[in-house]
Amino acid sequence: MSSFETLIARAEVLLTRLEAVLPHAPAAPDWSASVAYRYRKRGGSGVLEPVRHVATIRLADLKEVEPQKEKLLRNTEQFVAGRPANNVLLTGARGTGKSSLIKACLNEFSGRGLRLIEVDKADLVDLPDLVDLVAERPERFVVFCDDLSFDEGEAGYKALKSMLDGSVAQSSDNVLIYATSNRRHLLPEYMKENLSYQHTEDGEVHPGEVVEEKISLSERFGLWVSFYPFSQDEYLAIVAQWLRSFGVPEAAIVAARQDSLVWALERGSRSGRVAYQFARDYAGRHVGD
Repeated sequence: MSSFETLIARAEVLLTRLEAVLPHAPAAPDWSASVAYRYRKRGGSGVLEPVRHVATIRLADLKEVEPQKEKLLRNTEQFVAGRPANNVLLTGARGTGKSSLIKACLNEFSGRGLRLIEVDKADLVDLPDLVDLVAERPERFVVFCDDLSFDEGEAGYKALKSMLDGSVAQSSDNVLIYATSNRRHLLPEYMKENLSYQHTEDGEVHPGEVVEEKISLSERFGLWVSFYPFSQDEYLAIVAQWLRSFGVPEAAIVAARQDSLVWALERGSRSGRVAYQFARDYAGRHVGD
């Protein structure tokens, strides 16, 4: 073998090694394996992994969030039916059912072709590749970003902002973004930013550029669904619902009221999550006695 041929052979080996570590666009998964997928990075490349055990929560399991349920259900129904629908930002108090409502909608509409892709905020820079991957599929895809918030300068912020509304490339008609967050504006807000507001002589208030930038991302979501802390009666109703789902008799549910309030007091919250955790503990101790 000549020195030139040796050089070519070594170059081909080097290129093969480089191709193995360079990022690649995500490959299509087995779409029949699940109704939900997670987008993960493996060796610098994105991979869509089927979720083998999808959460079984149903809309009927979620109590005291009827207005929020109606809004998201209507929007998802429009989307699945091929009609215009909006990207959704679900915001508000922790543990009130934001993520659970999205999972329940998946279970409600998966039989009609709805699919879910969960993406971490760090991987939102790959949103254009994901949209291209599913653009020709017959299913309808919700890209799910849970507990979304950004620090200053994160790359995913700009990518999400462009994908929602602003990129030269139009998002596919079969993709929507559903995000949950405890922050309405998704970015940290500081007292000093209030100094950038301008007040005109006729009383109008104009936000400064920093404030406008922080508001601009959440404004790109066409539908806002807000959640609020539960009252004591609402909390007790949620506890009763979960206890029934675990097979606890009605008499025991009534007897559990005081224990559930003490549980919430110790946790410092009357959220739906705390109600569910209490119900699991109580049912585990009393069902079958």
